[in-house]
Amino acid sequence: MTRQPGVARHAEELLGSAVVATAPLAGGDTSAATKLRLSDGTTAIMKTHAHPPAGFFAAEAHGLRWLGEATADGGVAIPEVLAVDDGCLILRWVEPGKVSGDAAVGFGHALAATHAAGAPSYGGESDGFIGKLPLPNSPCASWAEFYAVRRVLPYLKLARDRGAVTDVEAGLVEGVIGKLTTLLPEEPPSRLHGDLWNGNVLWGQESRVWLIDPAAYGGHRELDLAMLALFGLPHLPRALEAYQESTPLAEDWEERVQLHQLFPLLVHAALFGGGYGARAAQAAARYA
Repeated sequence: MTRQPGVARHAEELLGSAVVATAPLAGGDTSAATKLRLSDGTTAIMKTHAHPPAGFFAAEAHGLRWLGEATADGGVAIPEVLAVDDGCLILRWVEPGKVSGDAAVGFGHALAATHAAGAPSYGGESDGFIGKLPLPNSPCASWAEFYAVRRVLPYLKLARDRGAVTDVEAGLVEGVIGKLTTLLPEEPPSRLHGDLWNGNVLWGQESRVWLIDPAAYGGHRELDLAMLALFGLPHLPRALEAYQESTPLAEDWEERVQLHQLFPLLVHAALFGGGYGARAAQAAARYA
């Protein structure tokens, strides 16, 4: 590790501790990441963005702390927020470990506990972000309503405006909206990570799994699980089996996996184009 003076000075102002070394980290579609070593022995990661939207890092920090409230009661481990301002977020470093079936089992139990910590409503105290996109979180009375007007329709419109979804594909997705009240079961709001794909799951030391980069809010727990299935998680069947042991899902939950994948597919269509719009339409057609 060397020392990047600008990054180091910014971190030192926020942390009140000298930064003795820094190292840029690869990856990340939205923010740049730098590993920090502090004079007190702490290792941290600093996420920065040249021109972040207002409240971007504050929303992430709030989501991490909110999810972290459940850790003491058996919820998933969440990195400690060390500092945050308009241009950056600094978290305690999580040392990588091995991917294993035993870790996946522990993760399944812990994710069930995080979800069970609950939320006041379907939605959140304020809007947030998913990737680089705004995430509307104004509460709704039911999950079916929230999923329609806060999750599916806004990103369908955005993807359509960006040419990532055709009129025919949009029609298939829109055709499902009116059926959501019968397709989606109601249960108390869960404490969701909100952007739970494999890249936001860290396999740490001692078979402990950690979560990062949340888009947290109160929602239906099947959505987090559907996102894990969409983008793949090592040993996912073992994690799901453990989850079910802790907090059983509705008997027919697997029939709704693709329905809950409409949201992340449309977000990806809006962000990246490609074939995500067509995949969303194919998923919607199953419920026509």
